[in-house]
Amino acid sequence: MNGAITGPPAPDDAQDRAWMNRALELARDAAAAGEVPVGAVLVRDGECLGEGWNQSIGACDPTAHAEIMAMRSAAMRIGNYRLVNSTLYVTLEPCPMCAGAMIHARIARLVFGAADPRAGAAGTVCNLLQTDFLNHRVDSMGSVLGGECGTVLREFFRTRREEAKG
Repeated sequence: MNGAITGPPAPDDAQDRAWMNRALELARDAAAAGEVPVGAVLVRDGECLGEGWNQSIGACDPTAHAEIMAMRSAAMRIGNYRLVNSTLYVTLEPCPMCAGAMIHARIARLVFGAADPRAGAAGTVCNLLQTDFLNHRVDSMGSVLGGECGTVLREFFRTRREEAKG
């Protein structure tokens, strides 16, 4: 690419599912580490620039969500905090913090799995990604492998509840 800014990447069902499957692998790794099972992959031009999974508990960092970790990794890799023309794949709809970071990073497109009925900021509770009062908009598409993404989360919390009853 010659550095020219183009539009957001076009949806590709097979590619979207493949990258979401990678995000699901990362979510499962997070669960195995005792973290809420959310995984994220940041992709540009078919190349993975960064990956992340929830690490808030282990890192004692409330900002260490999967999306933030993937964006941090990608930004360090390319040496730029602007992640233009990229797509972020995440297993759970981003919260307002993560949506705000996506806007600041100039991510072009979000693909998420499960909707978040409590904090979803990509259309479920609110839609920060398309609001008129911010200077960038992120195209988004949900429900890509949403059933599987939701199952990973439900199983994690079911197991935690059972362990708490102990």
